[in-house]
Amino acid sequence: MRESLTFVSACVLAALAPFSPRESVVPSHARFPGWPATCNGQALHPRAVTPAESAFVRHFPGRMAAFDDGRRHLLLRYVTQPTRRLHPASDCYRGAGYAIEPRPLRVDGDGRRWGCFRARRGGAGLLVCESIADTNHRSWSDVSGWYWAALLEPSAGPWWAATVAEPLPAGP
Repeated sequence: MRESLTFVSACVLAALAPFSPRESVVPSHARFPGWPATCNGQALHPRAVTPAESAFVRHFPGRMAAFDDGRRHLLLRYVTQPTRRLHPASDCYRGAGYAIEPRPLRVDGDGRRWGCFRARRGGAGLLVCESIADTNHRSWSDVSGWYWAALLEPSAGPWWAATVAEPLPAGP
């Protein structure tokens, strides 16, 4: 009986832990460093955000901008606190009518982890990869993993979230 009570008490405390008050992860004086000029050696050109992207950023804790590099579309977000407003790109693509097919995890030359999926609608296809990184060069390939690390672990914000979409050749 005593073990059961201890177990139940531990479960209740664990369930309440995310709701405990804590200091902001990012100091209020954190200064936005500006958007990068290049990505993987390619110059970034600002593009207008879509209406869906614009609606998303209204209550977003940070900043967002869209870019092209001549071949790919990039959506960059500068995130100042853990938030559920940052969600998987696959949700957006699925909501826009794309069929989603998971692709293998990628690790780039800097060791940054990228979660990828193929998005297809009609004959058009995209390879979409996303990653979130903190100031200590830790990275996450999925939003949920980042969120819990940012909320419960000492992950140093602010964070950079990048979503990169590149066209795939037409085909089945």
